[in-house]
Amino acid sequence: MTCKIGFTYIGTVVGAGFASGQEILQFFTNKGPFGFIAILLASLGFVWLGNRMMLLGARLKAASYEEFNNYLFGPTVGKVMNGFVTLILFGVTTAMISGTGALAEEQIGLSFHVGVLFTLCLAYFVMLRGLDGILSVNSLVVPMMLFFCALIGVNGLAQLVDVSSDLVAVETSTTRSWVMAAVTYVSFNLAMAQAVLVPMGGEIRDERLIKNGGRLGGIGLGAMLLATNLALALEGTSIWHLEIPLAPIIADLGTIVKVLFLTVMWAEIFTTLIGNVYGLLANLETVFPFSQKKWLMLLFAASYMLSLVGFSNLVGYAYPLFGYCGMVTMVLLASRKMPPARI
Repeated sequence: MTCKIGFTYIGTVVGAGFASGQEILQFFTNKGPFGFIAILLASLGFVWLGNRMMLLGARLKAASYEEFNNYLFGPTVGKVMNGFVTLILFGVTTAMISGTGALAEEQIGLSFHVGVLFTLCLAYFVMLRGLDGILSVNSLVVPMMLFFCALIGVNGLAQLVDVSSDLVAVETSTTRSWVMAAVTYVSFNLAMAQAVLVPMGGEIRDERLIKNGGRLGGIGLGAMLLATNLALALEGTSIWHLEIPLAPIIADLGTIVKVLFLTVMWAEIFTTLIGNVYGLLANLETVFPFSQKKWLMLLFAASYMLSLVGFSNLVGYAYPLFGYCGMVTMVLLASRKMPPARI
């Protein structure tokens, strides 16, 4: 169970931005050697705050992020925050759906609509299994992601002897921001992950499992970030203009690895998608008494229509907004007194 919790944590945080390398490039690689220190700081944040988030969900017996935000912000502001989180989660869900269509169209040569509809059908059947379905999917996908990142990291280490000690030349003003990069990266990702981590904590009664799973998830995320950042840093500034910075690295590793990369990238998008939908359902079902099947069909139909806006456009608006929201949430999560443990 510890592995399932840790893998679900990793699978919820890691999405299309991580798989493409774009998030890591923007937050860490462009900080030069300081980026590696920032990753270590972010890893500590993932272990500490991720654990607190799940434990708070457990002690509140939270069925959704509604109870979580009401506890942190109070009932009045909490309602506003819950509405905001619901809107952003829906936006990120739509972005993930659009991402599967773009992946099918650009990398496989299939229709955008085929990629989207295939993903929605599979997500529908997985979601009907509830939390067990999400845990099962992440237990399969996350080991693949860990293997893939390890492969990239080993390849990077093999090249390290051939490069100078200055991995990437960056401006002094950029290196000064490495602390803020670590803080915003953790707050952005955990603000989205609350949709899964809070209700998952609410369903698990053994706090030792939660703590061990949180440690595994945080350390796993840190290891994946370090391996991928090393590979990106060794490429220098030549990849900074690319939409998918990992593409040249993957191409050098051969066709089989490229196929594996595409599989893992889709799987990462899929795990983020079902995690967001799970959180949305947990909250919406408490407000409007529709059946789960009806909610799934409504959410997927609306997401499909909005996905036509385009993956990059959706991410460009939704992610920064959620990052600002996350900063406030993380400060309160770190400072609020924890309720007593279950007896």
